[in-house]
Amino acid sequence: MKLNLKRPLAFFDLETTGTNIGADRIVEISVIKLHPDGSEEVKTWRVNPGMPIPLESSLVHGIYDEHIKEEPLFKEIGQAVAEFIGESDLAGYNSNKFDIPVLMEEFLRAGISFNLDERHFVDVQNIFHQMEQRTLKAAYQFYCDKKIENAHSAEADTRATMEVLLAQVARYENKEWEDKKGNITVPVINNVEALHKFTNLSKPVDFAGRMVYNEEGEELINFGKHKGKRVEDVFNVEPSYYSWMMQGDFPLYTKRKLEEVYNRWNSKKVAERQAKAAAQSKPAEQAPRPDAPKADYPKKEFHKPDHTKTQHPPKPFKKKDEPAQPVNEDMLQQLALKFKKG
Repeated sequence: MKLNLKRPLAFFDLETTGTNIGADRIVEISVIKLHPDGSEEVKTWRVNPGMPIPLESSLVHGIYDEHIKEEPLFKEIGQAVAEFIGESDLAGYNSNKFDIPVLMEEFLRAGISFNLDERHFVDVQNIFHQMEQRTLKAAYQFYCDKKIENAHSAEADTRATMEVLLAQVARYENKEWEDKKGNITVPVINNVEALHKFTNLSKPVDFAGRMVYNEEGEELINFGKHKGKRVEDVFNVEPSYYSWMMQGDFPLYTKRKLEEVYNRWNSKKVAERQAKAAAQSKPAEQAPRPDAPKADYPKKEFHKPDHTKTQHPPKPFKKKDEPAQPVNEDMLQQLALKFKKG
């Protein structure tokens, strides 16, 4: 089928360092320019983002730091991208929410003029989601070919959900599925553990998705300025981040899982401090102890004082067993003369 076009329609897709529109950068951009006569032009650019590519992003699109270290920065190829798109309308998958805003951020940072006024934007994902509703009612109709009786009553919805799962397992038996990395599997099988893995591909830690697991099973922050960083690494550089989240408007379960990570991190820190203190105290333990044998201590030499070298000879000590002299007449006369008034 040929699209009825009045001017070119540029389908494009971006691979980026992450999903933060304001902070992340383009590492690859591909554009298919479809002309009104049905002809196509295709161009793809690899881009050095000027920042490291997080591992979790590389695992999705397969582009690692070594693949783009020699590629130009966006400001060097941005003008060529703008000229190739020209006055085309724009189309993509989730392009209205992500690709177009990210592309415009790059143009603005590079100081390249690219006007969105008067263009048309076609987001293929929106057509898909709006035409193929993602409600339980639509799923029940699609998989079970039935309508829910007493819709929105708890029991009716619960039973419909159960029947939909049974129908899905039967419908997708032996059905192959390809993930974003090109791996082909048969994920929908009659096994709860397998279904759990397939329905939790984002590997959330807390259901709300504020934290996710990486390939090594480590918790990562999944929002804001620390997005993509290990939670424990964030605690190392900004311990107050824990208090900020615990006091913030986050779900209670998110806070509970965060507390588990914090307690584990804090226990490691306490163990490290104790080990360090023990290591520092070892030299002191090697010093002589008060109860050590006398041989461990150096002997001190004591010398008797040599009174012959002093200017005044020592006064003789009165022996304890020498009897006292009786008072006589001479002693009384001497005392009287001593205290006689002049």
